[in-house]
Amino acid sequence: MSLAARIEHSWTTGGPLALALRPIGALHAGLVGLRRRLHRAGWLGSERLPVPVIVVGNRVAGGAGKTPTTLALVEVLKAAGWRPGIVSRGHGGTSSLPREVLADSRAGDVGDEPVLMRRRSRVPVCVGRQRAAAGRLLLARHPDTDVILCDDGLQHLALQRDLELLLFDERGAGNGRLLPAGPLREPIDSPSTARRQWVLYNATAPSTPLAGTCARRRLAGLVRLEDWWQGEVPVPQVPEALLGRPVLASAGLGQPQRFFDALRLELKLQVEGLALPDHDDHIELPWPPGTAQVIVTEKDAVKLLPRRLAQERPGLQVWVAPLEFVLPRDLVDELLAELDRICPRRRHAAAGSPAATR
Repeated sequence: MSLAARIEHSWTTGGPLALALRPIGALHAGLVGLRRRLHRAGWLGSERLPVPVIVVGNRVAGGAGKTPTTLALVEVLKAAGWRPGIVSRGHGGTSSLPREVLADSRAGDVGDEPVLMRRRSRVPVCVGRQRAAAGRLLLARHPDTDVILCDDGLQHLALQRDLELLLFDERGAGNGRLLPAGPLREPIDSPSTARRQWVLYNATAPSTPLAGTCARRRLAGLVRLEDWWQGEVPVPQVPEALLGRPVLASAGLGQPQRFFDALRLELKLQVEGLALPDHDDHIELPWPPGTAQVIVTEKDAVKLLPRRLAQERPGLQVWVAPLEFVLPRDLVDELLAELDRICPRRRHAAAGSPAATR
């Protein structure tokens, strides 16, 4: 077991390692609090962009559904007449300067999640370590953008925000301690710097004492990788070739087990899960030789070109399992109303919203 895996294991089991990490976690908590106070006092600078900023983030390390939440929120905003853009850190990419994500951008350069968000949302996306600089670049190239979503920017206090969506999944706050003694990036009750914050649970029920609502998520079905690259949508019926037999599924996610469980429970597949590191680059294909069928996430699909697979693994069929993520209607209504108060120019809402439900 790797050191990282042992540390994560200690969060739930305790033991000598957990005790040894507590002082470091306490030091981390002190530094987080000091940084917040310095920002609040103006000693550490922050920047406000000329359009409203909505931050989507979490306080727990690992995946909690930030990217699907951001994509669902884009659809809500477009349906309400807004023209959103997205800024992101670009985890997994090599670009250090602000950069726009284009239709042909490579995940190795700008990160896998930004490529996926650009492909799925069809709105401007810019990445950069400094989110404010990425936002300035986005507005310079797309001046009609009137609201910016910051994906995974909760702890990036250098960018001032108007609204926040704070995400939790089934893990809740874990043991309540900060990294590395626990899973928290910052205390669960850290004060928000936004005008308004909502708590959204990417789970079937709230997993912390914080009041919030639950999103609804499900797999949309399966689609062949080559068809996915052509923009085809998945079909809900499981292909005959995958029924009644074991099939390999791989996932480079923060919480890969959630993906494997969904394939088993929702699509009734006999899945053998292969967990990969989050943001795995797939430079080396991870599947055993002779694999005939494999199911992957959209986040990994952006790193898998059909032409390459045809050359390196002829006969292998890769299936993509997109995720559908639905925001609670009450949250959507409140967020749009708050956005109208911040920027009172009226928008002509389109009829209905595909990413929200009552």
